[in-house]
Amino acid sequence: MSVDRLRVLREFADRGTIAAVAAALSMTPSAVSQQLKVLAMEAGVALLERDGRRVRLTDAGRALVVRADEVLAALDRAVAEMAHYRGSPRGRVRVAVFPSGGALLLPAVLSAMADSGVDLVASDVDLPPSEVSRLLADYDVVLTHRDERAEPITDPRVTVHLLMREPIDVVVAPTHRLAGRTAVTPEELADETWLSVRGGFPIDDVQRSIATLTGVQPRIAQRLNDFRVIENLVASGYGVALMPRYSVAHPELSVLLLTGVRAARLFELAIRPRAEGSPAIAAVIAAFRAAAAGVTAESVTNGQ
Repeated sequence: MSVDRLRVLREFADRGTIAAVAAALSMTPSAVSQQLKVLAMEAGVALLERDGRRVRLTDAGRALVVRADEVLAALDRAVAEMAHYRGSPRGRVRVAVFPSGGALLLPAVLSAMADSGVDLVASDVDLPPSEVSRLLADYDVVLTHRDERAEPITDPRVTVHLLMREPIDVVVAPTHRLAGRTAVTPEELADETWLSVRGGFPIDDVQRSIATLTGVQPRIAQRLNDFRVIENLVASGYGVALMPRYSVAHPELSVLLLTGVRAARLFELAIRPRAEGSPAIAAVIAAFRAAAAGVTAESVTNGQ
């Protein structure tokens, strides 16, 4: 089986349509279709089936994609190993980070990668964890986050490395009735007006847990995914908010521990299985681990 055709199959698994694969690989749709037809002939089984006006992978097609991942990862490792003999690690590593996670970890990661031979190209991508598999079509490493009670990613085409746990606290304005407190219960927040994030993100998951405990649906005035905007609105008295502990930057906010509910988000790195066989990708993962360890060590030192 041709490596190039296996790449086309993997791209179809990642992107879902012939047109999207054609655009990604700078091919015509007919050329993509022909490559997949030839691959099916080589495999001796149907790899695609009709699904309305579109096509999708058959069970055999999905099984072959997993093997294609293995073959292509082995080829990438071979290329990386040759780079090792030229003075590893080297190469470009494309990294997607969620904005607040990037703000927290990326400076240390980029510093660690300086003069390493690794060209780290980072992009901020504000998507929920459910989009990780799709993101790996365009990125080598994805920094994602999820509520610690949420189900982990179980996609066989994704490998996940846990980096750190970040508590989620309540922030209120300096003039708020709870300002100056060290902790607060969900019941004490039942009548508050909230500033929250869009659905599918860890903060929203914790918000729903509070609603379950109190039996009161939160009154959410605004949903914004920029924590700096949320902080400024809270400080101005427009409501209260849940914030990841290490992301709180506004000096006037009062930060309260939320008791009676598990409130934290997990930072995770997602890659394709066996991708860390590449010295460059392994170096980036190690840099993220070190950056996360530095953040948690600093929080312990500061008594957070």
